This record gives sequence, C-alpha cells and structure tokens, in this order.
Amino acid sequence: SRDPELHSSATRRSFVLSVDQAHAVHPNYQGKHEKNHGPKMNAGVVIKTNQNQRYATNGVTGFVARELARKAEQSVALQEFVVRSDCPCGTTIGPIISANTGIRTVDLGMPQLSMHSCRETMGVADLTNGLNLFNSFFKNFNEIDEMLEG
Repeated sequence: SRDPELHSSATRRSFVLSVDQAHAVHPNYQGKHEKNHGPKMNAGVVIKTNQNQRYATNGVTGFVARELARKAEQSVALQEFVVRSDCPCGTTIGPIISANTGIRTVDLGMPQLSMHSCRETMGVADLTNGLNLFNSFFKNFNEIDEMLEG
C-alpha cells in the first residue's frame, strides 16, 4: 500500500525543470518581444514567465533557477523572458505537471530562431549554459531548497 506521508514528503522535496526552447528575438520581428525581455541567442538560458500562467515559473521557482546559476561551478548566463500581454503565446508541459502534481516547476528554454521549422537555429554557447545549469541542479538543489525552508 502507498504511504500518504511518504508521497507528501517526496512531493514537497521535488522540483521540476521544464526545459525546452525559447523564441529568440528575430531581427525582422523585434516588436513581438518586450523591449528588455527578448531572448538573444548565445546569451544564456531563458527563464520564461507569463502572467496568464502559460508557463509554470513563479517567484520562488524563478529564484531557485537564479540561485542554481549563481552557485554553478562554471558560469551560467541567464535571461528573463516575459511574454507581451497583448500577444498570445504557446505553453509548455510545465503548468500541466505543476497543476496535476503540486510539484514546484520552473520553465526554462534555450533561445532559437525559426522554432518548429525545418531550419531551427540556436547558439552553441546556450547548450553549454544549459549543461552547466543542469549540473548545478544536481549538485546544489538540496542546499538551495533547505535555505528556502529555513
């Protein structure tokens, strides 16, 4: 039989990195992004935020991502992405996982041009930023999580 207390404890200690891609600012469509929140290729992992909850990032989970980058052994560049309120946007699996499980979730992505086309393009430096962030997650998450609870 399942132990409800064990399940509750595991859920409280869990954290989801919902990672996919992010639409980089396209030179021909710069107006589609908020002026100071447009992802650039080779400039870092994107923390994705949307007030209509199309992304799962909130204040706490965004903080955890920033702390993971700060504590990484190798440099991790981060960018903040906020969808313009007058532009529709897609979503990720992050809000679905978070809503159905109650597990804290942050939506992240690597900037790219021409998403969903046969010529998707992204910067190599962002792969390194992502790898360094993921390594930091496995090394530093428990310490950051305990800091939040303290």
